[in-house]
Order: sequence, then structure tokens, then C-alpha cells
Amino acid sequence: MKSLNLPALEAALNLLPIRFAGPGGVAVVVHEGKEVASRVWGYASLETHARMTRRTRLPICSISKQFTCGSILGEFGGTEALEAVLPDFLPNFEGRRPTVRQLCDNQSGLRDYWAMTVLEGARAEQTFRREDALPMVAAIRGGHFHPGAGYSYCNCNYRILAELATVSGKALEDLCRRHIWEPAGMATAVLAPDTRHPVDSVTGYEGNDAVGFLAADNGVYWTGDAGISASLDDLLAYERWIDATREDENSIYRRISAKPRFADGSAARYGFGLAHDEISGLAVTGHGGALRGFRAHRLNARDERISVVVMFNHEADAHGAAVGLFRAGLGLAQPAGKAVASDWKGQWLCPTTGLLARLEPQGDMAKLRFATSPETLFQTAEGRLESTDTIVERNGEALRMRRLRDNLDTIMHPVPVVEMADAGEIAGDYVCAETGANLRIETHGGAAFVLFSGRFGEGRMEPVHPAGPDIWLVRTRRSMDAPAPGDWTLHISRDSSGRVSGAMLGCWLARKLDYRRAA
Repeated sequence: MKSLNLPALEAALNLLPIRFAGPGGVAVVVHEGKEVASRVWGYASLETHARMTRRTRLPICSISKQFTCGSILGEFGGTEALEAVLPDFLPNFEGRRPTVRQLCDNQSGLRDYWAMTVLEGARAEQTFRREDALPMVAAIRGGHFHPGAGYSYCNCNYRILAELATVSGKALEDLCRRHIWEPAGMATAVLAPDTRHPVDSVTGYEGNDAVGFLAADNGVYWTGDAGISASLDDLLAYERWIDATREDENSIYRRISAKPRFADGSAARYGFGLAHDEISGLAVTGHGGALRGFRAHRLNARDERISVVVMFNHEADAHGAAVGLFRAGLGLAQPAGKAVASDWKGQWLCPTTGLLARLEPQGDMAKLRFATSPETLFQTAEGRLESTDTIVERNGEALRMRRLRDNLDTIMHPVPVVEMADAGEIAGDYVCAETGANLRIETHGGAAFVLFSGRFGEGRMEPVHPAGPDIWLVRTRRSMDAPAPGDWTLHISRDSSGRVSGAMLGCWLARKLDYRRAA
């Protein structure tokens, strides 16, 4: 077990307000069950001048997922007791339904409902009511992969779990309090699912130092997938409880942090609302959280008995901040990369997901644009780029991409870059057979835009950019949830005469949606 480098840790904490500049934040490091260092800085609200404190409750967003799963295990002993109820929430699902455990492990194959709200015409600032979620869930007819075959982050899984938990006759908040918050000593943690009414009047901010900070306008109601608000002292208590019960195989955290597997028996890297990662070869479990205007991350290394929590009321990189504190405390060096050659630059189509993957060399790293946000890859050998989750290797002109977290191993074929294309050819109305939602592509002065419409109305006009032959990118930079779902790949299909007949649309969170062009 490594001892802590306290001077380096103190120096890293002192730099947080500078490196991750914004209105305010909190951070704590726990070692062997004790707080060894912490920082609180800035303001919970710039408008009211309320200072950030250890007792200020911030939305922990998707960190809530582990509490949902832990409460279910605490109340029901396992997920099997809820299997009989699951079909009530997926009445229109065709084919083999996912299991409750697969919901917990993000292996259901269901598409993320926050990403789907974009296609259903929602605007980022409008209200998503409590009663809006279940009709969306009930309408689901299928997923974008077979249950248990892979991993895909899906908030919808945990929204369903929150409803399943109520068969106990108790509210989810009561289950969290009984099984986790009270035993851990999280005295002020609450379930606050309505983001229109933040706890302690805390304000989240969009923007950065360059453009300034503006209060984020959130209107979603979320529970199970997120919704908990907690203070630094609450999460300190949680991390101390995790350490105190680390040797108890029946403890909640030991159970939710057990190593998960896919249906084929291969090791998975996500289970029960926890990501399983490595930092410099050390195993950690943890999770991040994001809402427009807020970012949070917590991680725990069981063998080293160290936990780190970082929360911001702005959109700086909380994950990067937490990993930086972890490295500083344990004296771990940042991995050095080799210069990445410019000939890695290009784009390829993934046949498994229907998504475009783009590589952009940047000095000693390359950015892979494929999922919700750019991923940093380093060159580790000739013809090979990798991160802890992804390995990309040359295969002639093609690329082999293995995404270990996702259980995805695919050969991607190169797509020539197209910077200009006739958008008028694809202009028109399209309808999705699976959801009934519509999209309209319009052109104006050579520029193309798409308008999504569905159960939540009409969205805003989103730009459409040519990427390759019959491949376009729709760039959604704002959504009801945060972060935004990333780029959507719009792959145009044609009939035997060469006329545009439809399109396949998808992003990492919601793939393989078939649209047919209206007559």
C-alpha cells in the first residue's frame, strides 16, 4: 500500500481553482478512512453572493446511479425479485427483453432517453416533467444491440430501476436513506429530482473564463439515473463508510463493486452504477456526474484505501481534477506518449454501430471522435493507438477498433472526406418507423439544417455538415441532459434508381434508427 505524498497533494488542491476555473467547487481526499485534505472555494451562487461551503448540497447527477442499485440490493437482496415486474414497463418491447441486472450494468441495449428527446423535438431549456418518462419507456420497441452483448451508457435503465424499486411500497429516497445514507452518516443527502428547484439555491453555470459564466437553465425531472443532492460532508461520510466496510463481502459497496461480466462471460467494466477503471495500473471504481452547469466525480481505490471526490458548479473537467489529485497523492507520473504521425488523420465507418469515427493527431496524442466526447489515444507501438478502454490498430487501409468497455471489436473502413456536397438532394421530410418521430432537412444558401419533431414538439434548427459520400454529421451541442449526445451520423440510403429513399441516424447513446423519406 502506497503512502500519500501530502505536499504534492496540497499543491494540487491549491491549483484546483486555477486549473479548473469557475464560480466554485469542493474537493476531498480520504485515506484509510480519514480525511487527509480538502478544499472549498468560490460561490454557490454568483447572483446571491452565497459562498460555497462543505455543507452546500450540489447535484451529484449520475453518481446517483450507484445509490439506486445499492438500495435495490439492500431492500430486495438481488435483482431477481424484480424480474416479474419489468415487463409492465416495457409492454411494446419486441424480442428478448433485457434483465434487471442488465439494466443495472448498462447492458440492456436500450437507447438513452435523454438522447432520444433530441429526436423527439425537445429543446434544451424546456421542461421534462415527471410524467414524461414512462410513456417514452413504454413505447420502446427494441434496442441497438442484443441485451448482454455489449455496454452502452443509458440513463433510461436507471429510470426504470427507480420505478421497479417502488414495488417495495417505499419511495426510492426512503430506500436510499435506510440502506445507505443513514448507515453511512450522510446526514443531509436528499433526492431532489426536479432541476427547476435546486437544493440550497445553488446555481450551476455554463461557459468558461474566455466567454464568462451564465446561469444554466435546467428543466428536467430525473430520478434513479440522477436526482440526488449531497454536500461535501455527505460524500466524505460515504467514502469513510466504504473504507470501514471494505472487508465485509455483504456490504453494499462490496456488492455493487463486484466485477461484472457480459453474457458471453467476458469481463465488463461497468456494473451496478459503477465504472471499473485503472489509473497507472491501479484498480479504481467510481463515477462521474453531469448536468448543464454542474460536474462531479468520485473514485475509490480499494487496495490503496484512497478516495477522491470533486464537485463543481460549472462545467470544468471534474474527472480530470479527481484523477490529478489521485496521481498527486500517490506520486504517480502522468503517462508519456510518443508523437502521433499525421497519417493517422482520417475517418472510418463502423459497420457495427453505423457511426463515423474520426482520428485527429495532436502532438503526442490523437483525439478519437466516436462516442459522446473526444477520447485521447496515445501511440504505444507502430500502427497502434490506445487508451485504457480503446485500442485502434491499422488493418491495411482499414482500422480494427476494440472498445473493451463496450465489448466491441470491429473492422472500420475508410471514408473519404467530403467538405462540400449537394444538400438539396437530401432535403425533405423523413419519418422514423420505430418511434414515429420526424426530421426535416432544409437548405438555405448552400447550408443544410435539420429540424427534429415528435412528442415534445419541434426542436431548434441544427446544422448538418457533409462528412463523406452520403454521410453527414448533425452536431447537437445543447440538450436537456449534459453533456450533449455528441455528433449524430446521418447515413443516406438510396433506391435502385439512385434516388434518396431514407437514412440511418445514430449517435453513441442512440444508434441505428431507420428513417424513411416521405413521398
